Amino acid sequence: MSSSDAKITEAELENDLGPRRVYSTSPSSPSRMPAFASVLAVIAILYFGKEVLLPLAIAVLLTFALAPISSRLRKLGMPRIAAVIVTVVIAFLVLVLFGLVVAGHVAEVAQNLPAYQGNIIAKIRSLQESGTDSGIVRRLTSVVESVGRELSNAEERPVAPGTASRPREPVLVEIFAPSRPIETLTSLIGPLLGPIASLGLIIVVVIFMLLEREELRDRFIRLVGYGDLHRTTEAIQEAGSRVARYLLMQLVVNCAYGVPLALGLWAVGIPNPALWGMLAIVLRFVPYIGPVIATVLPLFLAFAVDPGWSLVLWVGAIFLVLELTSNNVIEPWLYGSRTGLSPLAIIVAAIFWAWLWGPVGLVLSTPLTVCLAVLGRYVPQFEFLEVVFGSDPVLDPKERLYQRLLAGDPDEATDYAEEFLEEDYLEDYYGKVAIPALLLAEKDRRRGVLTAEQMEQVFGTAITLVSNLAEIAEEEEQEEEEEQKETEAAGRPSTPPKEGNGDESELPDGRGKTVFCVGGRGPLDDASAAMLAQILQVQGAEVVAARHSDIPNRRAMSLVPKQSNAIVVCFLNEDSARHATILVRRFKRIYPAIRVGAVLWVENQEERQPPALGEADFVATTLTSAAREALADAPPSLVTPARKIRTRRPSNKTGIAAARAEI
Repeated sequence: MSSSDAKITEAELENDLGPRRVYSTSPSSPSRMPAFASVLAVIAILYFGKEVLLPLAIAVLLTFALAPISSRLRKLGMPRIAAVIVTVVIAFLVLVLFGLVVAGHVAEVAQNLPAYQGNIIAKIRSLQESGTDSGIVRRLTSVVESVGRELSNAEERPVAPGTASRPREPVLVEIFAPSRPIETLTSLIGPLLGPIASLGLIIVVVIFMLLEREELRDRFIRLVGYGDLHRTTEAIQEAGSRVARYLLMQLVVNCAYGVPLALGLWAVGIPNPALWGMLAIVLRFVPYIGPVIATVLPLFLAFAVDPGWSLVLWVGAIFLVLELTSNNVIEPWLYGSRTGLSPLAIIVAAIFWAWLWGPVGLVLSTPLTVCLAVLGRYVPQFEFLEVVFGSDPVLDPKERLYQRLLAGDPDEATDYAEEFLEEDYLEDYYGKVAIPALLLAEKDRRRGVLTAEQMEQVFGTAITLVSNLAEIAEEEEQEEEEEQKETEAAGRPSTPPKEGNGDESELPDGRGKTVFCVGGRGPLDDASAAMLAQILQVQGAEVVAARHSDIPNRRAMSLVPKQSNAIVVCFLNEDSARHATILVRRFKRIYPAIRVGAVLWVENQEERQPPALGEADFVATTLTSAAREALADAPPSLVTPARKIRTRRPSNKTGIAAARAEI
């Protein structure tokens, strides 16, 4: 086929099917299947090898937790071996003593439970009697009683005459022979051999990992990241520090919760208060589920012990006070119990590790997931782990706002803005988040992926966002007025912003000034002009905002108030300098007594040298500089009226002939 035939064929295809779209594809995009298969293989290994991997995981986490203590003892002058042995012995003695105390209290509670049976039955009966005849409890009780009577009647119903009686089944008889002491001892010790062996293995592994911690670190670096020592070292240090900080701070938080709980339960008369405080310390390591279990058990015991209801109310009040204190005072003060994981990731990880390794996996779920999140941060192949489990936002604030503008969701965009405005001002939000989000939309428009309908939707959502933030703008305006009144009452002159300070200087007072803001070429420019107008209103100025579609209509020029001090034209496209020059010249011709300027927004909100636009009184690139120039007291520049070039026509034919002869 010749080249001309190929061109004709392509033209015919375009006429029939429309222009072809060219989709950009990454030439080196790897397949996801090998990574997915690797994840499945790792999960299978973890599930089927839990008998070996579970003690190793516990040993590794204990090593992370005990490493700071061992290092501190070594800094005090203790030899390495002695520091490691002392650390491990003290830690496991504490754990064993803790377990023995808990086991003793549990046995005591189990022995006393039959004594509380009368109180439980009495309270259940009181609940039944407290309801009316149409109550749910009474209905359920009557249904259960009727079903029981029917079953008992069916069993006692006599056999009909003429039917042969069913032969009685033989009774199995088991003969118990007296067992030997050795066999009895073996049956008692046998179930304990597994846990004791696992405990011994964990102790040995922890000792050797603490002794050879530096050697193991070097071997891991050589095996995994020898080509990038910096990244691998950072990953190991961050994983160790985050896990150790989480375990230590969580232990401190749990102790600060469990000890007051035991004292409070002892004060109100709950049996075995130390047991419930120690269980609370352990159970609070289990995310979300543990604190609930630690609360339910003492409440049930209070329900069983006290014939009345006062003890249950006292226990509930104790838990309420401790939860409020722990969540609002202790954890924010320590701040180290944060893991860098999202709440949903913690729940999903707890379910996953509990499925893999049972209750022990539930306790280890958070530290193990922290290690996975660190792995995803430093290893590109596992970056999805950081995205899935991490608590840091995966989108920048400007990208998040742009996504909400595209989706046409002003409510969620307003929620994000209000969170930002809890610490910063409206000027900072528009300058650091909103204007950059509109610049992202402008980039998509220039690439041809943003349609006109989408631009109008972005504009409408942005305008709704600006109107939703009007209340916050009024509050900031009132604050500005109060500060100005206090300054005037104190007799101190208001200091204007110094030149050359950039965005760090405060905006001037806008009271008594009028500014006209208009978009340059499209609806996105109109949205940026509306945001600038609101900032000027916060400073006390009277502002009139218009759309770019009003500019071609000469009657729309009447929108500009005659008493205006400045006219500002906004452009999101930096390459619109020529169009900005034309608009500025047009406004200067019509309103020579008003300062006219343009704003060419830039992505990084930093002051830089703006391009020159001929007759413009000012050119700004940031929100702060635009507001400062619009409210400035500088006089407008003088504009020389444009002269029309006229050609004098010859008066007779002789002159025309002479002119032709000269040519």
